[in-house]
Amino acid sequence: MRLPEPVEDVVVNLLRLANTKLPTDIGWALEAAAGWETGEIAGIQLGAIMENAKKAEHLGLPMCQDTGIPVFYVRGRFDSSIAKDIAKGVERATESIPLRPNAVDPLTRVNSGNNLGPGMPIIHYMPTDDEFTEISVLPKGAGSENMTRLAMLNPSDGIEGVKRFVVGAVLDAGGRPCPPTIVGVGIGGTSDRCVEMAKEALLAPIDSENPDPDLARLEEELFMDLNSSGLGPMGLGGSTTSFAVKIRKAYCHTASLPVAVNIGCWATRRATARITESGVEYAQGAVL
Repeated sequence: MRLPEPVEDVVVNLLRLANTKLPTDIGWALEAAAGWETGEIAGIQLGAIMENAKKAEHLGLPMCQDTGIPVFYVRGRFDSSIAKDIAKGVERATESIPLRPNAVDPLTRVNSGNNLGPGMPIIHYMPTDDEFTEISVLPKGAGSENMTRLAMLNPSDGIEGVKRFVVGAVLDAGGRPCPPTIVGVGIGGTSDRCVEMAKEALLAPIDSENPDPDLARLEEELFMDLNSSGLGPMGLGGSTTSFAVKIRKAYCHTASLPVAVNIGCWATRRATARITESGVEYAQGAVL
């Protein structure tokens, strides 16, 4: 497929969109939360979040000083050269937006200065026969990413065990991932696939419906449990702890029940570009 716009340019646009403009679905959720919260502190926190988001979009500057690690998902038709183009886009965006250089050697802590390095940026490939190339980016900051949890439960723990683990992981995180959050959950697969699914789940718009009725019911139950916990915005109390719970699942070994939690902060920054021969269409959510 002949691309109408260089992938490098698309990546720069995606990172700018994700970091400077709040997704519409999250904006609606913030406004709704501000309407039903009765506590003074919770109201102040939500007001500050909305004011920050408005200023970021108006000034074209990142919503948060921690502009995260760029995690990409590439779906559709593409060739191996796309990795180099994405890396070039990350380097350009780091300087031009600008993005904070967060990529460091895990042992020496030496910073590359451009958000690149061995294994960076992170790219997940999903080749299909579709007549498009779709690139999604999910910048993850350390405040939320450090709260990732994985449990290899016993099958006998069942759904109630899954619920206890998810609720416990979110409440143990407290205010560190900057709630109200979006909670991504992976169930099944292997340990590595389970964690991947939990992060992928954060790409879905919070108002999208899970096509699996069992998962949709579990999402609703967890959503109610978390928002009745009293943790609230920034962990300072209130009735809005999470905007949504999003779950992905995969078949697993008969003797295994992996469960992973990956938390998105109040912004849960994300953006998607679908590239066809006729042009590029941008959005801020993707159901993979």
